[in-house]
Amino acid sequence: MARRSKNIYPGYAASLKIFGMAVFLLLFGTGCRERQDVVELRLAHILDATHPVHQGMAYMGDRLHALSDGAMRVKIYPSGQLGNERESVELLQLGTLDMAKVASSVIENFVPAMGVYSLPYLFRDEAHLWEILEGEAGRAILLQGEPYRIRGLCYYDAGFRSFYIHDRRVESPDDLAGLKIRVMRSNLSIQTINMLGANATPMAYGELYTALQQGVVDGAENNPPNFYGSRHYEQARYYTLDEHAAPPDVLLIGTRAWNKLTDRQQGWVEQAVAESVAYQRERWREATEAALRAVEEAGVTVVRPDKDPFQEAVRPLYESIRGTALGAWVERIHALSPPPPDAVDETQTLP
Repeated sequence: MARRSKNIYPGYAASLKIFGMAVFLLLFGTGCRERQDVVELRLAHILDATHPVHQGMAYMGDRLHALSDGAMRVKIYPSGQLGNERESVELLQLGTLDMAKVASSVIENFVPAMGVYSLPYLFRDEAHLWEILEGEAGRAILLQGEPYRIRGLCYYDAGFRSFYIHDRRVESPDDLAGLKIRVMRSNLSIQTINMLGANATPMAYGELYTALQQGVVDGAENNPPNFYGSRHYEQARYYTLDEHAAPPDVLLIGTRAWNKLTDRQQGWVEQAVAESVAYQRERWREATEAALRAVEEAGVTVVRPDKDPFQEAVRPLYESIRGTALGAWVERIHALSPPPPDAVDETQTLP
């Protein structure tokens, strides 16, 4: 008789892991639970406690505690203690975790509208990015996850993503030809990198340092604080600030946890979150400036290329989504914030 595989179905191990984390949270205190009249919200993320996004969430917790006069508090589980970002979203949906910080590129696998932030060169600059995130379109996208049992509370600054390469200076898409570039598990990110001439290679972030060291990949793409904080600059000696995408980090709350809160408690949460966004953006600006100084001092060559050839290379991606739901979000964003007259020529490479 043939021996049965221990894996009953694909994804068995991942599902078992989610089940185990859910049991842990249930046994040791599910969030949004009153303890001596204190409501505790449990928040998970994958960043370390020195990261500016963690600092923003810690500030949010402090403000919530103060605004509620001690009636509410946030317990943060950093550094992936409760699993990766996808697993955190699944725990929110199960109702065994209350809050999570997740990259928009991960949420797009649950909430398709979030995919708009993975599109290359959608935003002209940082001011345009925040005009959209804090405006009508950004607020609408935050609530697109409610049918999937997750509610967006705010966006945190995750900067613009740029290429870093082991041993090659990149000035144009031609310089990326044939290079294996690690990307996030986002279909739009994969398409972008491939259109720019490289070979997109999805890989867990925790595996990247060794992959760079052993030559499994030739490079990757990320923002300056993560490039520096991960010590990837030790293996990738060229950093090209093409700033091809700006997927923000998103603070989520499960709808089950949200609906348990009173109107007053929801108001405290919203105010604390809003105050934390301004605080986190300032910490991010400081971290970005410090990271660029540090990697240059460590001998990394920082390249500031002409972005026009990169923008032209990804034009087919925008053509391919015309008439789709994602394309409609792009049109909405451009309608809400058209380029100024003196910038029309610069932005004509995009729809």
